[in-house]
Amino acid sequence: MTGQYLEDFAVGQRFSTGRHIVETVQIKSFAAEFDPQPFHLDEAAAAKSIFRGLAASGWHTAAIAMQLMVRGEFSPAGGIVGLGLEEMQWPKPVRPGDELHVVTEILEVRPSASKPNQGLLKVRNTTFNQKGEAVLSQTVNLLALRRS
Repeated sequence: MTGQYLEDFAVGQRFSTGRHIVETVQIKSFAAEFDPQPFHLDEAAAAKSIFRGLAASGWHTAAIAMQLMVRGEFSPAGGIVGLGLEEMQWPKPVRPGDELHVVTEILEVRPSASKPNQGLLKVRNTTFNQKGEAVLSQTVNLLALRRS
């Protein structure tokens, strides 16, 4: 099994991802299937909305962030396995043409008291656009395997 084990992580470590450019067709396709609201589907309706223009669904942004993380530097052995989400915020909308990347910061590293082969990582994943503005922030608890 490849990847990083609980013992390889320390509070304060940061991991980066590659980048993803969000295209209009992606925004509309995701929205049509999973979040069919007018401000995600139609430029004219979006212009009259609170977003004042076409905006990606927050769930689409979260899915892009997950894809970037899976392919990024942060690589826990056994995969990125979520145990729970503590907080999730979308401080700015994602627009067509935005280039997103994610930074993962280790907040806590804790061995399991009941399962000696596992532990918990608490991480903050922040998704940024090309201007360095946060568009998604998540604090997540993840399963981490320990070395045998």
